[in-house]
Amino acid sequence: MTSTPVNTPVAPRKRVPKTAVVLRTAPLTPQMLRVVFTGEDLLRLPDLTFTDHYIKILFPPAAADYSWPFDPEQVKRGRPAEQWPVTRTYTIRSYDRVANEMAVDFVIHGDEGLAGPWAARAQPGDAIGFFGPGGAFAPDPVADGHLLVGDEAAIPAIAATLERLPSQAHAEVFLEVAGPGHQQPLPMTRDTTVHWVHRAGTGLGYGQALSAAVRGAELPPGRLQLFVHGNADMVRDLRRFFFADRHLDRRSASISGYWRSGQTEDRWQATKAEFNRLMEAEESAAG
Repeated sequence: MTSTPVNTPVAPRKRVPKTAVVLRTAPLTPQMLRVVFTGEDLLRLPDLTFTDHYIKILFPPAAADYSWPFDPEQVKRGRPAEQWPVTRTYTIRSYDRVANEMAVDFVIHGDEGLAGPWAARAQPGDAIGFFGPGGAFAPDPVADGHLLVGDEAAIPAIAATLERLPSQAHAEVFLEVAGPGHQQPLPMTRDTTVHWVHRAGTGLGYGQALSAAVRGAELPPGRLQLFVHGNADMVRDLRRFFFADRHLDRRSASISGYWRSGQTEDRWQATKAEFNRLMEAEESAAG
């Protein structure tokens, strides 16, 4: 007689954070700072096949009496929720495996938030913990054209995408920044046009001028690959424009809100699924 196997639940594997050590920092614009990391754990990173690879950096909350290194699960077991570490998501701008250097670009808004102030104070030898990398997007080398749209938060992924495009690829890039002094050099194919959209003096909120610029532009012809990331309300408006109004192919699109005005990353991640559900319902109702 054989016994019937019992399906027992399998405990989820514990996520083990990696360590990255600051090697140097370099300002890119008045509000963007590049931090270059190194460290033994980086050598174990997988090949970065996507151009939107990201890491989730672990930060103790403000006024916490602990710093990296720490075990996030142990902290959660021994401390109240308000003292638990939080994560902030950042795109890997580049990783040089030979030099073992990983570049991450931080948007700085003075003393606001956790990640920006940390990056502004970072010194060689400082260390952070992170989970990842994740990622899902890579440019299609046979697409007829590429439309890349984003605000400051999306510039690293868009720049990495431009580096990966074939030299003959046609790309239209729309980027919103505060003003002319916040533009930065980007890698370019022979057929790349970059449209810088400035918020300063418009009286508009994040993403509104960018959305208007894209709506008023002539889209590249043929089979178009889309990459649209940044402020969630901008993303919602352009998703409706692309899918409900222009009937573009969703299968050739990567569109997602990286953040939302007035919300911390924790709050945005907690509400993002419902936001996406309502956004998709609006698109369906619009045809």
